[in-house]
Amino acid sequence: MKSSEKILQTIKENGAITAKQLALDLEMTTMGARQHLQQLEDDGLLNFEDIKVKVGRPTRHWTLTSKGHAQFSDRHGELTIQMIDAVERLFGEDGLEKIAADREKQTLENYQKLIASSHSLEEKLTILTKQRRNEGYMAELEPIDNGYLLVENHCPICKAATRNPKLCTSELNVFKALLGEEYSVNRVEHIVQGQRRCAYYIHTL
Repeated sequence: MKSSEKILQTIKENGAITAKQLALDLEMTTMGARQHLQQLEDDGLLNFEDIKVKVGRPTRHWTLTSKGHAQFSDRHGELTIQMIDAVERLFGEDGLEKIAADREKQTLENYQKLIASSHSLEEKLTILTKQRRNEGYMAELEPIDNGYLLVENHCPICKAATRNPKLCTSELNVFKALLGEEYSVNRVEHIVQGQRRCAYYIHTL
């Protein structure tokens, strides 16, 4: 993977980052990191914000632009948008609801098979995180106070979900049904609403 691709991947997964931190993460010089960041900005893939600190010069933090986010795959893309539009024209709102419901049912059944032999919440979420990463969601699991944060740094169905928000509702429904009533699942960050990532706070009731 090229250095520029590694930089985009790192920022996609971790959010805003400084040249110094990027250099440490990717084992390159700070000057080299700055040169790559500048080139990516020139290409329209990154922008920056200078944040004031108590002492010294402001710290420059780099983030992806919309063009930068678009470098990552959307498995459904424009073809799915066209199909959704066609379903709505032919079968109306009821047709869209049926599509979302069927996808939700199939996804839930697949995930249930994967975690069938798991017992603890951690085991279930570890398997789920691995599966979601395989599906292109750049998923990570973070233990936090009284529970876990399931983070998805990328949404491979973002275009389709933006066109049909029921797909996002369906994702949350799947997680809730998969883990059962003894656990609380709340979406606390949401890409479709303009945030950098989707994140689900999961804990025992």
